[in-house]
Amino acid sequence: MSDDPSAAKKSTEGPKAHVCEHPGCKQWGGFGFAIGKGPSNWFCFEHRPAVWSPSKQA
Repeated sequence: MSDDPSAAKKSTEGPKAHVCEHPGCKQWGGFGFAIGKGPSNWFCFEHRPAVWSPSKQA
């Protein structure tokens, strides 16, 4: 708790839950990959790419 009245309040939304982007998979996507400042792609443990490259996007 902060005594500073201008301190940012904690979000009530909770953590962002990502779903695996592999077709047909509904597991939690805990492995996020992005190229440069592009959007992140999220995969579960089973479908995460061993080596991420632009040609392997889902």
